Amino acid sequence: MPAERLLPTTEAEDLLALVREIARDELAPHAAEAEEHSRFPREAFRLLGKTGLLGLPYPERFGGGEQPYEVYLQALEEIASAWMSVGVGLSVHIMSSYALATFGSEEQKARWLPDVVAGDQLGGYALSEAHAGSDAGALSTRAVRDGDHYTVTGTKAWITHAGVADFYTLMARTSDNGGKGISCFFAPGHVDGLVAAKPERKMGLTGSITAQLSFDGVRLDADRLIGAEGDGLRIALSALDSGRLGIAACGVGLAQAALDEAVAYAKQRKQFGRAIIDFQGLEFLLADMAAAVESARATYLAAARRRDRGLPFTRQAAVAKLVCTDTAMKVTTDAVQVLGGAGYTRDFPVERYMREAKVLQIFEGTNQIQRLVIARTLR
Repeated sequence: MPAERLLPTTEAEDLLALVREIARDELAPHAAEAEEHSRFPREAFRLLGKTGLLGLPYPERFGGGEQPYEVYLQALEEIASAWMSVGVGLSVHIMSSYALATFGSEEQKARWLPDVVAGDQLGGYALSEAHAGSDAGALSTRAVRDGDHYTVTGTKAWITHAGVADFYTLMARTSDNGGKGISCFFAPGHVDGLVAAKPERKMGLTGSITAQLSFDGVRLDADRLIGAEGDGLRIALSALDSGRLGIAACGVGLAQAALDEAVAYAKQRKQFGRAIIDFQGLEFLLADMAAAVESARATYLAAARRRDRGLPFTRQAAVAKLVCTDTAMKVTTDAVQVLGGAGYTRDFPVERYMREAKVLQIFEGTNQIQRLVIARTLR
């Protein structure tokens, strides 16, 4: 059943009703088959684009929805509950658009942002490398200035939408001054010298493409630099704060889907002459699952409201990402337990939910990194 929502405006209520309808009618019916065959859901993203969902939090004057994060994240949760690969893809696109929308010049935003938020384009976030995951300041992909161009050489790893994205927010080294030598670029997705490797073979989110991305002498116009040289790490970390809220919302959506499936199964499955939901051992497990989902939702919404008010929210984003994704892992595992042997088969979606939940504890900063971020704010 849909989670109860407390939305700030009637417009937001109408928007969420539309999102819920799209999730139920256009996304959920196709999720299982697409994931089974590792089929990338590009048409689903085109649909989200046509309905304005690929630019929800960005300025209306550039074609965005100009919705507060509190509203965007609840819409994202609904999409993730229907099809996790699409939810994560939407979160990645919004995060990939963040650098341009927040740190780009007025000229850059006027030139590129309308296409980014209109829905015709899909973004990727090119930060991580094989030896620079949690240690983002250690990346080695290099951008060398050559007149009116930069020449980019290096390999990025674990890039969502690698090879299918229309643009990448690219972090590359422009000097050897450690983390202060990293710069940010708005890079086109299809250009000579840019090649995506074979997609990774993952345990979950098989409809979402993740792969290495190689830059072999890629030439970028100098006006694709976002901010000044050396601003890249600051921009990247700022984007990750907001991106972590997106992953938190996805985690809650996945947990809600698992809870709904477990409750529905427990109501119709009978043992010893009655529905198994009537056994206290099981109903208490379901109650704990429901309490965890609602608590996690409140955590990401509290962080989003701080962001919407212009308050610092780095710690709250880390808390939300940690709590919501750990909740997703626990609730999906418990859902498999509720279904018993049936939950361990692919005849029911909870085994897929459990596989999908694991990666949420890893990307956009592992949950160990979230604990580090939280701990540093306590000193």
